[in-house]
Amino acid sequence: MNKPASETRTVVVEREFSYPPEKIWRALTQPHLIAEWLMKNDFKPVVGHHFRLRMDPQPNWNGVIDCQVLIVEPHKTLSYTWGALGLESAVTFTLTPTSTGTHLRMEQTGFRPDQPQNYQGAKYGWQKFFANLEQVLARND
Repeated sequence: MNKPASETRTVVVEREFSYPPEKIWRALTQPHLIAEWLMKNDFKPVVGHHFRLRMDPQPNWNGVIDCQVLIVEPHKTLSYTWGALGLESAVTFTLTPTSTGTHLRMEQTGFRPDQPQNYQGAKYGWQKFFANLEQVLARND
C-alpha cells in the first residue's frame, strides 16, 4: 500500500539525564554550549530569531542549516525550524522533570517520503549529538 505524498516521517530521540531541566536548558540555548554538542551557531532563545547552524562543508553541501526559533518555554520546550538540502523540518526539545533528573525528548518532523537520505542522516546524527550533549553536561557540572 502506497503512502500519500503528504505523509511525513519523524525522528524521535528520548533520553533520561541525571541533571535538572535548568542545566539541560542551558546546554540547549547557550551558543557556546550548543557549539560543543551540536554545531557552531548564532542562536538566541528569542521567538522569531533567524539563526544558522554550521558544520564543515560536505560534498554537494555548504554545511549551513537555516533555522528560525518557533517556541521558547524556559526549562520546558524549545522548537526551531531546520532547513537544509531541500529539507524543511522542525526540531522540538521537550524537557520533563523526573524524580532523578530530566527526561529529554527531541522530535524532528517533516521528512518527506522522497527524502530517505535526510531521514537516515537525522536518525544517525541525533544519536551522535545526544552522546555529545551527555559529555557536555557531565563536563559542565
